[in-house]
Formats: sequence, C-alpha cells, structure tokens
Amino acid sequence: MEIDFKKITQELIPIFYTAGLESINLYKKGLKIEIKEDGSPVSNGDLIVNELICNKIKELTPKIPIISEETVNLKEKNKNSIFWLIDPIDGTKEYISGKDEYTLNAALIINKKPIIGLVGAPKKKQLFYTYGVGNSFVNQNGINKKISCKRKEGRKEIVALSSTNKPSEIILKKLKEYKVSSITKVASSYKFCLIADGTCDIYAAKERANEWDYAAGHAVAENAGAIITTLDKKPFFYGKEDYKNPSLLILRSRNLYD
Repeated sequence: MEIDFKKITQELIPIFYTAGLESINLYKKGLKIEIKEDGSPVSNGDLIVNELICNKIKELTPKIPIISEETVNLKEKNKNSIFWLIDPIDGTKEYISGKDEYTLNAALIINKKPIIGLVGAPKKKQLFYTYGVGNSFVNQNGINKKISCKRKEGRKEIVALSSTNKPSEIILKKLKEYKVSSITKVASSYKFCLIADGTCDIYAAKERANEWDYAAGHAVAENAGAIITTLDKKPFFYGKEDYKNPSLLILRSRNLYD
C-alpha cells in the first residue's frame, strides 16, 4: 500500500482547525456530559470532534482501519499492522472545566510505530504535526515553524513534566537520575509537544492510559528528535491487542544539558 504521508497530513490540518473551533464553540454553548462505563466523562464535544476527524480520515484512507477511544470495542483484540489511533479530546476533564491543555489527536501506526501524528491545542491556537523523521512542525496562529528537541535558549535547568501533582516514588527516583530541577504538571498529550519544541526535557510515567492517549504526541516528539522508550529502556511499541500502554520515558536528548 503506497501512502503519501506528507499529503495525508497536510489534508488533515484544516479539519483539525475546524474540529478545534467546534470544540470551543460547543464548550461556550454548554456541554452535554455523560459518564462512560469506566467512570470517565465524555461530552458531546468529544463525540462531534471524533466524527469530524474520523470522517476526513475515512475519505483520505478508506482501506485503513480507525481505532478511536470513543468507538473502540475493547472486547475485540487489535490484530492490525496498519491503523489509525484517534483520541478526539485528550484531557476531557480539562476541556469540561474550561482549561486550555486539552488536545485533539490522530496518529497513523505502521508496524508498531507512529509515523503521522497531529496534536491540536485549540485554545492555545497551536497545531503540532509530523509526517516523518526530521519533519515535525508547529503551526502557531497560522505561522508554520519546524521544531526540533533543541533546548529553548536561555533555559539552563532541567524541567520534567508530570500528569499529577504528586509523582510516585518510582518516578521521582527516575527523575533524580536525570538531575531534574523542577516538575511541571501538564495534562494531556500536550506534554509530548513541550518536549518536541524544547520547552521541557523529560517525562516519565508508570503504566497508564491507552495507546490513543500517546500515539500522536509520540510521533511529533520522536520525529523532532526525542528518545522514547519504556522506563527500563525497552522500545515503546503500538498495536498491542488490548491497547494498554507500558511505562514511558521521553528524553529531549541523550544529554539533557545539550
């Protein structure tokens, strides 16, 4: 199957802007919220964004299966080697509470690796995207800029990211190994983007979440130069039958002082 990664990515960009604006408009109107079987919330914003992104992907790649957080059947084992992973809104709790860290996510997985990745942060007016190694970009307010994991100028301390206010002892011990000076709490896949653009240096997490939570951000960060493994330095692969993530370690570079 011949796939033009760049063309597909560029054709998905407009729908990410449309879906992002729609998520903001729906929030302003007042969201309709339900609680899913696993106890997590879902809003009409999640569902409408999902529909917009999935419809465009079906149009662009009709033969490639789509696995989305909002429509996946967890009783069916994933046997695909090429498939899309969609998390229409990662950080639904942040979205519902009006915060700006929620993201829209789509990734194309081929042979266990994320190749294409799009991560939209509508309230920040940012869209991060990638279609291959060395080709990661951020579009900020309509201006495209290539990004790499090069440390932002003027920053000397090593900054870690966390999804919680109180990381576990295992994670704190791992961060200590890398001489981390401060930890910033950030929700959603936006963490991956902050490493991809050199704002932060490291993110470590125990086994948590599902493949669709990480895949798009993973593609953006890794294609920008980040090193992504499990905590015990094994390769981080996608396409597991149950979609569960192993532990995760993202490093901006091998030497975080670079």
